[in-house]
Amino acid sequence: MASDDDLPTIKVLLIGPSGAGKSALLTRYCDDEFDPESSAATIGIDFKIKRLVVRGKAYRLTLFDTAGQERFRTLSTSFYRGAHGVILVYDISSRASFLTMERWFDEAEANTAEGVALYLVGSKLDKAETGREVSSEEGQALAEAHGARFCEASAKTRANVRDVFVNVVDQVVQTPGLLSGRTRRAPGTVAVGSDEGGYGSGCSC
Repeated sequence: MASDDDLPTIKVLLIGPSGAGKSALLTRYCDDEFDPESSAATIGIDFKIKRLVVRGKAYRLTLFDTAGQERFRTLSTSFYRGAHGVILVYDISSRASFLTMERWFDEAEANTAEGVALYLVGSKLDKAETGREVSSEEGQALAEAHGARFCEASAKTRANVRDVFVNVVDQVVQTPGLLSGRTRRAPGTVAVGSDEGGYGSGCSC
């Protein structure tokens, strides 16, 4: 069996406002852990590595959790280089969180290559019955406006968490040229990484 270092690498970023639940989603997916007491904001950049097998082919995911605070934006934008996928996260129980997402989409689209997989996630789905401030229809409409996929998920209950990451890989490996580095947004913009693959799965949202 090949070591993780020899596997095709897919780089995925998680972006969005502070407190949206990015770190909780990442920790649930990679470590299957959830700490309801943990509310510390990410400082700069954190990352995890996860091995994922899709359609019989293994990939090495490098998952970057970026700080949502404005003072870290310059640092974070440099990490878009080579990204194959971007997960944009907002909190369904905070309309203020959702209203920032156009800016986050603008940033992602300005700093990535054409064809990069975009996935919008409404986090904290466990609050849907008691604290929802953003409807799923609003989230879906925003995602469609930017050519992104959409899902609501909960790190607390595990609902749809794995689907988010699997479907991002699905988009990446099915986008011609994305893994081979042949995709470009425009002259002067960054290109993406290397390698090949294939998969297909749907989100049960």
